[in-house]
Amino acid sequence: METLELSIGGRSYRIACEPQERAQLLACARYVDQKMEAIRATGKVLGADRIAVMAALQIAQELMAVKSADGVSVGEVRRRLRDLNALADSMLTPQEPLFP
Repeated sequence: METLELSIGGRSYRIACEPQERAQLLACARYVDQKMEAIRATGKVLGADRIAVMAALQIAQELMAVKSADGVSVGEVRRRLRDLNALADSMLTPQEPLFP
């Protein structure tokens, strides 16, 4: 584990993370910070806690919209596509010598 310092909404946060999670956590922090800044810029919402809640709601709404109509998540679709690609590779590999 390593310590990562993030800046969100003008405040610093120290969190522990695995080294392989570092880049993704930094990107997430930038995304949350951008959401909060966009809400702050409208001038309609005052207070850091209210801005954070509004940003959380927007991000949750985006996440929910990512699911397809039958409720399958993007992660499940990615897994299925990887499985299909592996199946196609396994079926096509024996045929490669036929097409030099």
